[in-house]
Amino acid sequence: MIVRILGEGQFELREDQVAALEELDQQLVAALDSGDESRFTAALTRLVQTVRSDGTPVATDRFVPSDLTLPHESATLAEVRELLASEDVGES
Repeated sequence: MIVRILGEGQFELREDQVAALEELDQQLVAALDSGDESRFTAALTRLVQTVRSDGTPVATDRFVPSDLTLPHESATLAEVRELLASEDVGES
């Protein structure tokens, strides 16, 4: 699985690492849905740090599509909502 962290780059994770990543992603979505900024920040930090620590950086000269894109670690709940809203508009 290829994960992009916006503003940072891509990381490749093995299939056996995906379940833990999905669990963290679900926590992030739950915090986003509830509007809990502190929970959101904590979940995003854990998710991004897990990708960095468990993933292998993809070489910058290698182009591969991302399976998952994460906001930068310091993104706010409002910024992510705005980003998601702009993606939804593009899909219409």
